[in-house]
Amino acid sequence: MSDLPRKAVTRTAKLAALPLGFAGRATWGLGKRIVGESAEIVGRELQQRTAEQLFKVLGELKGGAMKFGQALSVFESALPEEVAGPYRAALTKLQEAAPPMPTRTVHGVLTERLGADWQDLFLEFEDKPSAAASIGQVHHAVWHDGREVAVKVQYPGAGDALLSDLNQLSRFARLLGPLIPGMDIKPLIAELRDRVSEELDYGLEAQAQQVHAEEFEGDPDVVVPAVVHQCDQVLITEWMDGVPLSEIIADGTREQRDRAGQLLARFLFSGPARTGLLHADPHPGNFRLLPGGPDGEDDWRLGVLDFGTVDRLPGGLPTPIGDSLRMTLDGEAEAVYELLCLEGFVKDSIDLDPDAVLDYLRPIIEPALLDEFTFTRGWMRSQAARIADIRSPAYQLGKQLNLPPAYLLIHRVTLSTIGVLCQLGATVRLREELEAWLPGFVPDLDEETEESVAEA
Repeated sequence: MSDLPRKAVTRTAKLAALPLGFAGRATWGLGKRIVGESAEIVGRELQQRTAEQLFKVLGELKGGAMKFGQALSVFESALPEEVAGPYRAALTKLQEAAPPMPTRTVHGVLTERLGADWQDLFLEFEDKPSAAASIGQVHHAVWHDGREVAVKVQYPGAGDALLSDLNQLSRFARLLGPLIPGMDIKPLIAELRDRVSEELDYGLEAQAQQVHAEEFEGDPDVVVPAVVHQCDQVLITEWMDGVPLSEIIADGTREQRDRAGQLLARFLFSGPARTGLLHADPHPGNFRLLPGGPDGEDDWRLGVLDFGTVDRLPGGLPTPIGDSLRMTLDGEAEAVYELLCLEGFVKDSIDLDPDAVLDYLRPIIEPALLDEFTFTRGWMRSQAARIADIRSPAYQLGKQLNLPPAYLLIHRVTLSTIGVLCQLGATVRLREELEAWLPGFVPDLDEETEESVAEA
């Protein structure tokens, strides 16, 4: 594997080959049908070939292309099963691995950033990467004090590559859109592009990770590796073993799936409340299951990696989220509509029926209504189909709603986490986590008292 392709013309050519490849395979499929093969068999082969090419190109390019692929991967649960099958294996590959950077390049970055004697900082350093991601790869090593560490090395030219890829992918958004029916790809790409500078800054990532490591130190449920050393293009943290969540999705036991799902939901809602930060990259490659939970070695804890993308929420998740969720569950249509208008989810120029808005929201928040809820791909697909069907009232209403910028990342993280829960097929006590961590979900006692007095 050569160095990360940096020349815009090279990267653009690779990405431009995607739509051409899609068109070529469509022609190939027509030919196969003419000679008598069934549409079902041909369609399945087309999907498989499309998946192979798409994720081969995204994985080789790394940068923004791979980041986009990882963002798409958590929405796999929303795909119809006949389409999802061929894509699932290729999507999972993106979550855990990519072609490695050459050893000479890794050593060059370490020499430039840590000094010519960088090897003296380690008792051991494995040249073969243990993981590769969108803008860097991780090497297992032993720090000079004996601690096992993960050494994250940023690809040279990663910043330019990210921006180049995302600019090109936005041009192909219409072609990529059918991968996730009902989902507008352009805003996803635009939001990823907005986060590029933050993710490239390992100083910001180190700060966010250390805040989490200190807050969750000794926690019975969540483990975050502490930061050991950081400089430009290099981030060294404590090493964390464990079973990747992608393996739990593929082969985990029912107990592992449910435990992983519960802890994932707990981290989603407790993280902002405890740290003022929202981990904003919840794809399965960033999570591990580790033994040694509250009930001993046979129990599990959730290990969390990669804090390159976070949303800064000093007061935790916004209280209007909890307020609107609680009022929706209570059937308070007028109050919910008024709050959505106030927060900018309904623009001043739009006039909607509050009861219709309530009917739109209720199926989506079903997991919060019950004491426990089993997330399934079927449920996710039904929600996606309801919102994506142009004949559906939900589709017509959804087009008139607005997503304020302050809620964009929260919305994507929540949807992505739900996507992972559906991939796990986990049974989760979501309401329990909302009551514990989401501001506004449990009514304020003072407010209840005031209402009781007013009614009296």
